[in-house]
Amino acid sequence: MTKLHLELTNWEFRACGDEAWLPAVVPGTVHTDLLRNGLISDPFNGTNEHDLQWIDKKDWEYKTTLTLDESWQGLAVTELNFAGLDTYADVYVNNVHALSADNMFRAWTADVKGLLVAGENEIRVKFRSVVKEDLPKLEKLGYDLPAPNDQSELGGLQEQRISVFARKAPYHYGWDWGPRFLTSGIWREAVLEGRDSAVIADLYIRQNAVTAEEARLTAIIEADVPAAWEGTLRITAEGQEWTQNVSFTGGKQTLELDITLSNPRLWWCNGLGSPELTVFQAELLENGAVVAGKEVTTGLREIKLIRKPDAEGASFQFELNGVPVFAKGANHIPNDSFITEVTEDRYRHEIATAAESNMNMLRVWGGGFYEEEAFYRLCDEYGLLVWQDFMFACSMYPGDEAFLNNVREEAAYNVRRLRNHPSIALWCGNNEIDSAWANFEENMGWGWKEKMSAEIRETLWRDYKEIFHRILPEAVAANHPGMDYWASSPLRELTDNQDQHSTRITGEGDIHYWGVWHGIEPFENYNVKVGRFMSEYGFQSFPELKSVLSYAVEEDMELESKVMLAHQKNGRGNQIIKEYMDIYLPQPKDFKSFLYMSQVLQAEAMRMAIESHRRNKPYCMGTLYWQMNDCWPVASWAGMDYFGRWKALQYTARKSFKDILLSIVQDEEILQVHAVSDRQTAVEAELVVRLHDFSGAVLKEWKQPVQLAADSAAVVFTVPSAELLKGSDPAQVVLVASLRADGSLLESKEYYFAAAKEIKLSQPVLTVTEVPGSGGVSFTVSSDVLARGVYLTAEEEGIFSDNFFDLLPGEAKTVQFSLRRSGAGEQDFTPAAPKGLAVLSMADFI
Repeated sequence: MTKLHLELTNWEFRACGDEAWLPAVVPGTVHTDLLRNGLISDPFNGTNEHDLQWIDKKDWEYKTTLTLDESWQGLAVTELNFAGLDTYADVYVNNVHALSADNMFRAWTADVKGLLVAGENEIRVKFRSVVKEDLPKLEKLGYDLPAPNDQSELGGLQEQRISVFARKAPYHYGWDWGPRFLTSGIWREAVLEGRDSAVIADLYIRQNAVTAEEARLTAIIEADVPAAWEGTLRITAEGQEWTQNVSFTGGKQTLELDITLSNPRLWWCNGLGSPELTVFQAELLENGAVVAGKEVTTGLREIKLIRKPDAEGASFQFELNGVPVFAKGANHIPNDSFITEVTEDRYRHEIATAAESNMNMLRVWGGGFYEEEAFYRLCDEYGLLVWQDFMFACSMYPGDEAFLNNVREEAAYNVRRLRNHPSIALWCGNNEIDSAWANFEENMGWGWKEKMSAEIRETLWRDYKEIFHRILPEAVAANHPGMDYWASSPLRELTDNQDQHSTRITGEGDIHYWGVWHGIEPFENYNVKVGRFMSEYGFQSFPELKSVLSYAVEEDMELESKVMLAHQKNGRGNQIIKEYMDIYLPQPKDFKSFLYMSQVLQAEAMRMAIESHRRNKPYCMGTLYWQMNDCWPVASWAGMDYFGRWKALQYTARKSFKDILLSIVQDEEILQVHAVSDRQTAVEAELVVRLHDFSGAVLKEWKQPVQLAADSAAVVFTVPSAELLKGSDPAQVVLVASLRADGSLLESKEYYFAAAKEIKLSQPVLTVTEVPGSGGVSFTVSSDVLARGVYLTAEEEGIFSDNFFDLLPGEAKTVQFSLRRSGAGEQDFTPAAPKGLAVLSMADFI
């Protein structure tokens, strides 16, 4: 019984036609290999992106040499496995063609038995330029397929947008937050495997019915056996064992074994319970000896998307183990333009940040790629649900048979790859295509179809339905039974009429609301533009100065400088930030101050949106802001920048996603305090509402007991606006509401009656005092006057327990610092004393 495994290392690369071979890193990309060899400058620096577009016009090749001994000869099976090839590739073994690949999102296997020799063997992979490969497809088609985020002009292709033809990460072609780098390379593991015995190629634990009392499961095993074989299949989990006699005729065969676990440890999402994980092991035994094995870790849970008709339309909510979940989170994009640069530590930092921010869901957006195993494993461990898009976004796609077959294989592969992860909550066909095309509504959507003939319109819609209404849902049903599929985000419902498209806010489906930002609507519209599930909305800011200095120098520090515009991918984005800032905030004194003020502005916008969505529970049952992270240093919608540094938004999200929230709203006649609880038990507390002047004096005070029902949202305090402000200057007072229970503060919230730009701020004296016995980890911050947007920084990378907060005179805020870990481990943030602690406030920036 022989099984051999050899990871392919010691790669070299070159542009096809060049003489010299250069050292390469696999997994990797051409761009990162060129950078490591000193042949290009940092792609993210300045305007270097514009100067590196020549790379995708060339063909590239990689090679390595394997020295094999005689043990590799005569094996029943010898395979060369590539977990990822980006994108059009031909593989040669000793100059014999062994494999052609045309999909970045699939794994590729070549039977190389008979091609290898004892001694030295050359493996060569040639990557054809996606530009040269796909331009002829566009010409042959004879008309353009909509792909507005394809930055073809930057790539030197004028208006020839080719991103839709390759099954390659769409964001590689550019997006309104990301650069255009059409990578090539061996981007996932490459191995040579040989054997003359059975192997378990796949183990899937299908969850047929899961309750707290019992988990009824089916272990589905795909075995690959070189010849006829008889033996025993054994499944073990939680100290229990199940066996079945099996026989194979040779080749691939699927086995199923029903198993039941009593009183299973259930997997819960963050905030509802512990994300318990269960290990299952499958083994093939011959005469009691193990000849093949496979182990998977999953979580036992029941997850459903509930869309139940009601008086206002239909619900859109997730239900986990029978418990309704208000989804709190963000949209995830790839963490880097060069995927192979993302380490496990970077993934852990993102997922730990999401959990620390009280999130319970991330949406893997459809313009990136099907994420690495580490991403989903960490979501499983931290209890984050995953809304998983298929990789289609903001474009119409070809419908030829070769393309459809490629998509069919891609879908089956990735559903099978990810289906054991308990974090997967939904498969979604695409991002924004249904509403952009808006087939059943004239002059709605993004204006694509109105530019086309009736014949082309019919063709494109037919091709759309073939992919998103047939191929993808069939892949989910066949490979991940019981998991819900949603054809497009946003969407109302598949109706084949005008009620299908989510082109406006209605009482059903999910919503992408971009009236604020793209529509230049006021922040206050977040209070009224609320749907059943808000799966996208957002507002931009700049990263902090340290991050900006990674791509710019002093002379670039202007809003409209060439470098700042190169790192603003959303057209007028910088001016949009300024226009909103002029409405809501004081004028920053210089560009560096503008960076800080942009973050305060972004955080305020997202606070208003999140609070509005949560106040409207259970009508609204989800809020996922755009976006969690960045793929390069840039002005964008992210709450955490490319370097993992928290913006003001991230701190605001952590506060706004707490299980208990206070939210204060006012109209001309009345002020209301809302309380929202995501806890599964009732909470008895005391609400204290105080009106302060800016000296800290209490002008008015109300105290009352409140009972928050389990999983509820309610108004807990009202007061007429005239009564509240009688005798007070609205620009000189602040309302503070706090909720206490059992002697501890559950939540507090400030409310100002005038826009920040109308409030005159004095320069505060901010005092930092170490908490005795804390070793410097904890400290208090106080001020002699009202201090808004108190901003803490440290020399080392880490986070504070609170930041960008307001202080009234006489108030002391206790803050802790946690250092970001740089090594692998179960905890991303470690309490530490901050080195080089600095404290500023808004008054320092105006």
